[in-house]
Amino acid sequence: MKEQRPINLNLRTIHFPLTAVVSILHRISGVVIFIGISVLLWMFDLSISSPEGFDKAVFMMNKNIFKIIIWGVGSSFIYHIISGMRHILIDCALLQTTITIGRISAYIVCLLTIVLSIFIGVIIW
Repeated sequence: MKEQRPINLNLRTIHFPLTAVVSILHRISGVVIFIGISVLLWMFDLSISSPEGFDKAVFMMNKNIFKIIIWGVGSSFIYHIISGMRHILIDCALLQTTITIGRISAYIVCLLTIVLSIFIGVIIW
């Protein structure tokens, strides 16, 4: 006997709780860091290769696209660290695993990330 289940493939109608969004963004920020570090390592290699390479790296660092890349990687790194600390505190039973504590800690992660990302943006620009 087959049970007819409703199928909803419209992703805009699915609403995830904040704790799920924070967890998913933690994984996405790890991927962004992995990809972004390769760009930053390439820039570092260019800057130490020769004096001309250093001048080229400085010239590129003054472009807005590289500032955005650095800001994005830095913001992802900050989010990943803060969210990772939240997961460690929950895993080590230093935070209670209740829905209320989960929501509050997720809000704190988001708030700290926004504040520190703005701070990084001010430093970069």
